[in-house]
Amino acid sequence: MKSFRKELWFKAASRRAYLNITPDVETCLRESGIREGLCLVNAMHITASVFINDDEQGLHADFERWLERLAPEKPHSQYAHNGAEDNADAHLKRQVMGREVVVAVTEGRLDFGPWEQIFYGEYDGLRNKRVLVKIIGE
Repeated sequence: MKSFRKELWFKAASRRAYLNITPDVETCLRESGIREGLCLVNAMHITASVFINDDEQGLHADFERWLERLAPEKPHSQYAHNGAEDNADAHLKRQVMGREVVVAVTEGRLDFGPWEQIFYGEYDGLRNKRVLVKIIGE
């Protein structure tokens, strides 16, 4: 069995963003040479997420509104975590959207269902953050 590891770096231009990272993960898969196996993609920061869904801007706007109702950013004083930082809402949003995804690799391709894409969700952006891609198989 072979193993491949690569870190992808992102810097969102705003506090919150949804980036389609599927092409980056597909590049990693090609670099790995693995044709059959599993691909793990996980956020390496506690205020970001990785998830699978449809690449549709209306849906992303729905995520934003829904998450902001669940864990509003302001007022910052509503959270016990906020003190030196003001990102408690980002931690909560990450818990809802998830840390990682695992995708089957079949015949050298990510084995997706219709419309599925991999996204990096940023909830406390404006700085460099990374995503780990780990692929195992043959």
